[in-house]
Amino acid sequence: MLSDYHYLREQGVNEKLIQDLERYAAAYPVEEEVKNRVNRPEIPFYGKEILEMSVAALLQGENLLLTGAKATGKNVLAENLAWLFGRPVYNISFHVNTGSEELIGTDTFRNNEVQLRRGSISRCAQYGGFGILDEINMAKNDAISVLHAALDYRRSIDVPGYEKIDLHPATRFIGTMNYGYAGTRELNEALVSRFLVIDMPAHTEETLTYVLKQMFPDMKEKACRQLVGLFLDLQLKAENGEISTKCLDLRGLAEAVRTMKRGLSPFLALRMGIVNKSFDLFEKEIIQDVVSTRIPDTWTSDDIF
Repeated sequence: MLSDYHYLREQGVNEKLIQDLERYAAAYPVEEEVKNRVNRPEIPFYGKEILEMSVAALLQGENLLLTGAKATGKNVLAENLAWLFGRPVYNISFHVNTGSEELIGTDTFRNNEVQLRRGSISRCAQYGGFGILDEINMAKNDAISVLHAALDYRRSIDVPGYEKIDLHPATRFIGTMNYGYAGTRELNEALVSRFLVIDMPAHTEETLTYVLKQMFPDMKEKACRQLVGLFLDLQLKAENGEISTKCLDLRGLAEAVRTMKRGLSPFLALRMGIVNKSFDLFEKEIIQDVVSTRIPDTWTSDDIF
């Protein structure tokens, strides 16, 4: 857990919010058995306004819904918020088969009696965790009925055949959703009303430069500029419909840079982290051309670090 909040102060986040964060962390210590779920995120989040809105909402006891296009940092923000609040994380990825049993739990026979084997939502409620509801707009009716109860202002879930589960006062839920993916649908008004909604902006040169410099402080200035420019070039082509968003992967870029630090050539590293994320040959050629324009194939890891 953070001993201080220099990460927020560097970005000029409101000092009162930071002080309230410190009081929150002190008021809700994490139980020993779930401390392994409190993890420092690999990628820092940059964005003063987004951070202030998110922190203020969560301190107030609200749940958050993060919307926007791919690669705008929704999951990165959710992970950073859980770390800043010092809470255990429960990741719930929704798909066509996600039902109430995975979320609440199932019957199991233990100590000669039937007991509830808790699911991810009920464990999150029990330990005061931050539940990250990934691709929430893929949730089907069975799962949505559980979410209605978990996100309700009454903060309790009735489980048929068992006592109701009361949410720990530190429990929060952060939903993420992309538009237009196969299998997604519009969220109903009752579910949306249980969230405060933040529409995530696209990355800018400023945000990407901050992230790369935080992750790789020994990266050369020229290399940082070129990698940031590469991501922005691909982002623009995706916005214009020239390519899909498959290659817009900040984690993929970060992992590629890590392999460069190991000594792999930037050309091969970016092929794995960016280019090969697309499986369409024509699109892959476009992406490779963009990469070659920014990162010469003669570069070595010494040109990066």
